[in-house]
Amino acid sequence: MSDIQLTVIIPAAGRGARFGGDKLSEELGGRPVLLRTVEFFAKRDDVHQIIVAGPAESDGSVDAAFESRFGPALSFLGVKTVAGGAERTDSVRAALHALAEDCTHVAVHDAARPLIDDALMDRMVEAAAKTPAVIPGVSVRDTLKRVSSEARDLGESADAIIDDILGDAGRVSADARSVEATVNRDQLVAIQTPQCFARDTLVQAYAQESLPQTDDAGILEAQGIEVLVVEGDPSNLKITTREDLVVAEALLKVRKPKPSF
Repeated sequence: MSDIQLTVIIPAAGRGARFGGDKLSEELGGRPVLLRTVEFFAKRDDVHQIIVAGPAESDGSVDAAFESRFGPALSFLGVKTVAGGAERTDSVRAALHALAEDCTHVAVHDAARPLIDDALMDRMVEAAAKTPAVIPGVSVRDTLKRVSSEARDLGESADAIIDDILGDAGRVSADARSVEATVNRDQLVAIQTPQCFARDTLVQAYAQESLPQTDDAGILEAQGIEVLVVEGDPSNLKITTREDLVVAEALLKVRKPKPSF
């Protein structure tokens, strides 16, 4: 394993709008999602610093509820907590100001991606030692189609008379968009985290005043910096909806070692 001084930044200030609540506090195998994510990195010998960027109070301090919920456990794990921002880039930028002096590389990982395993992290560390920007990606398996930006309502009731009486209450929603083209998926990959960078490369990229609201690799790409993709892991899913949490629970059960008798 390459001898690098790795800091892991975990942006955790998001609102979880699509989940419909605080997904980082949801239990996954008896542990909150955020802590399960952090604990993975805390057990790695090649991770020398972990920074969690949590939600902020109006005065710029870490949100009191977040601190109360996670502060003691994060402190026990040796995690440094900073106040994040409204956008992911704001949180990463805040964390970059707290990097340890001897940090040589930075990995940015989604707080709601708790199922990363050592095999993937080993690949990322090895690649990061040889190139300044590397991200994990998995091949796209489904057929992809580009569709129109505007949708048409195809909903209809069983009887036109009911339509007249009930209006929209008698209709079944069926918005549809027309297919414009089938996209060649041969060169497409779905990107995951952790995204790993040489410290100076990421810090310089974030020195720009205006940043695109995208993933960290996208910021580098916009500045003409080459980003390489290594093999990701399909089970390294990001919890975005409640259905994702159910899938994560199932995957976690499969991973648990069977007791020996």
